[in-house]
Amino acid sequence: MPINNTPRTLALIAGISYLIIFFAAIFANFFVLEALLNAPEETISKSHMMVRFGIMAFLLTAVFDVVVAWALNELYKHHFLSQLSTLFRMMHAAIMAVALFALVQTLEVTEAKDILHLVKLFNTIWLIGLFFFGIHLILLGRIIKSPKIIALFLIIAGLMYMADTAAHFLLANYQSYSEVFLALVAIPSIFGEMSFAIWLLIKGGKPKLANP
Repeated sequence: MPINNTPRTLALIAGISYLIIFFAAIFANFFVLEALLNAPEETISKSHMMVRFGIMAFLLTAVFDVVVAWALNELYKHHFLSQLSTLFRMMHAAIMAVALFALVQTLEVTEAKDILHLVKLFNTIWLIGLFFFGIHLILLGRIIKSPKIIALFLIIAGLMYMADTAAHFLLANYQSYSEVFLALVAIPSIFGEMSFAIWLLIKGGKPKLANP
């Protein structure tokens, strides 16, 4: 049975895809990448399957980034910024896919310095992608407009993603401020994107009731 391309269906597809991205990214970032950074040799030698699952989790985030981009473009296709916003999110997904090559290479090396170099390379390429993702979030905040608080958090999160990437490349002593930038990115991103995903699942695409 074909799926009707209704606003409600599109909102559900985007919301569910967002949740898949969140959970996949949490596993890949806070379990796999952290393990590689803290114990590179032991993680590759004893927990290589976890690394493989982490690579697949990152791959899933790229795939469902494309799904979200398509669903949101269809949902808000009448807005003049929708296609531009979609292109920036697609750029982020493509750059993430390219960055994954570095993580795959960690499975082929055994020295800690080589593993850490590849993880750093992955993070650097991904940072470039997050700059484009930040632009997408700013445009998305302009597109949805309502709920206003969610739109505001999306715009702030987008600005913080862009600022964090710029700081990585412009500040020689970025590590001295890394925890501050992490908080500046994480707080509006979690509130904005998670709230938007929940809103899409609960209210997105539903017809608005006319005032009596």
